[in-house]
Amino acid sequence: MATTKWNLDPTHSELGFKIKHMMISNVTGKFTQFDVTAETEDTDFSNAQVVANVDVASINTNNEQRDEHLRNADFFGTEAHPTMKFVSTKVEKIDEDTFTLHGDLTIKDTTKPVKLTVEDNGTATDPWGNVKAGFSISGKINRKDWGINYNAALETGGVMLGEELKIQGEVQLVKQA
Repeated sequence: MATTKWNLDPTHSELGFKIKHMMISNVTGKFTQFDVTAETEDTDFSNAQVVANVDVASINTNNEQRDEHLRNADFFGTEAHPTMKFVSTKVEKIDEDTFTLHGDLTIKDTTKPVKLTVEDNGTATDPWGNVKAGFSISGKINRKDWGINYNAALETGGVMLGEELKIQGEVQLVKQA
């Protein structure tokens, strides 16, 4: 079988996250600059090799002051660690359209294994003849596993930020010639 290369369609893709704030609500955000590539056998993603690179400084929570804090050493330290990277290690088929994507996630020079749930939304050819594949991605990580430990105690008990970070993504890939 032939190896097929796929590149991100950035105008039809997004990468977001959600974290508990003050134990009562969630704050959401996104990374506006990221890249994903995949290699498959023909158009079969069941054994895909996936690499994603995220420009951490592109974080956007719709609050510039908070975004600057997230970029500093309390959180991501983007000057020293400008990129997060995910490299797949295995694809596990759950059912016809759902997979567990195993891989290594590197944040701030710390690499840990993660599992992401991937829903295969199918492939289609656009009006210009480009073959595209779409995926919905979700997962959870504990930010402290990557040394993102900042927090503040609340007067009422509890802490400002939860440890669990929920990952959400919509990724559209374009088959390369």
